Amino acid sequence: MSEPWRNRLMLAIAIVLAAIYLFPLYWMYITTLKSGSAMFATPPSFWPSDPQWSTYAYVWESRNLARYMWNSLVIAFGAVALITVLGTGCAYVLARYRNGWIDIGLFLILMLQVLPASLMITPIFVGFSQLGMLEYPRTAVIIAIAAKSMPFFVVLVRATFMSVPIELEEAALVDGNSRIGAFFHIVLPLARNGILVSAILIFMQAFGEFVYSKSIIQAVEYQPASVGLNSFMGPNTNEWNNIMAFATIYVTPILAVFVLLQRRIVSGLTSGALK
Repeated sequence: MSEPWRNRLMLAIAIVLAAIYLFPLYWMYITTLKSGSAMFATPPSFWPSDPQWSTYAYVWESRNLARYMWNSLVIAFGAVALITVLGTGCAYVLARYRNGWIDIGLFLILMLQVLPASLMITPIFVGFSQLGMLEYPRTAVIIAIAAKSMPFFVVLVRATFMSVPIELEEAALVDGNSRIGAFFHIVLPLARNGILVSAILIFMQAFGEFVYSKSIIQAVEYQPASVGLNSFMGPNTNEWNNIMAFATIYVTPILAVFVLLQRRIVSGLTSGALK
C-alpha cells in the first residue's frame, strides 16, 4: 500500500474511533433538548423536533446548581493549591538527588497512585473522624484528594524538572545564588509549563471527584456537583432530560478548558520525555 493511501486509511480509522468515542457525549447533549415522550420514542431520534431549551433553566433553579458548582470549584482549587505547593518541592528533590532511597521513595509514590479511592476512603474517614476533620467537610475532602492525586502530580513534574539542565543551577550557584534562590529564579520559571499542565489535570480530576465527597460531606450545602448529580438517581428515575441537563452544565466547563488548552497539555506532558 502506498504512503498516501496508508495515511488516508489511518485517518478514516481515526475518524471512526473518534465518532464512537464522542457519540455518548453527543447523546447527552441531545437528550437535554428532548421532551418526556421523545426520550422514549422508538426508534429514537438523533435530533429533537421540538428542542426544550427551558430544561437548563429549570435544572439550574430547581436543583440549586450554582451552589453545587461553587462547592466543586472550592474543592478543586483547594486541592490544586495544596498539591502544587507541596508536590513541586517533592518532585524537585526526586529529580535532583538521585540515590537508592530516592528510587525507593519514587516507587512507593507510584504504588500510592495505584490504590483506588474506594479502598482508601474507609481509613481516611476513620482518621478524619478521630481528628475532628469531619466538622470541616470540604477541607477534609481537599486533603483526601491531595493525598490521592499527589503521586500523579509528582511523577509528571519530576520529569519536567529532569529536563531542566542542572548546569544552569550550578551556574547560578557560582554567581552567588543560594540553592533556594536558584530554584525560584532559574528552575521554577523553566518548569512552569509542566507544573501548569499537571495542575490543570489535577483540577479536572478534583472537579469531578465523587467517592470522597459522597462519603465525607453529609451536609447538602457543602456537596459538590458530582454528588448533586447522584441525587437524581433512584429506583424509579425517568427524568433523563433533567439528569443530562445537569451533567451538561457540569462537564461543559471542563471540556472547554481541555479543548482550549489541549496543545499546551500535550506539550507539557511530553516536555520531560526528551532531554
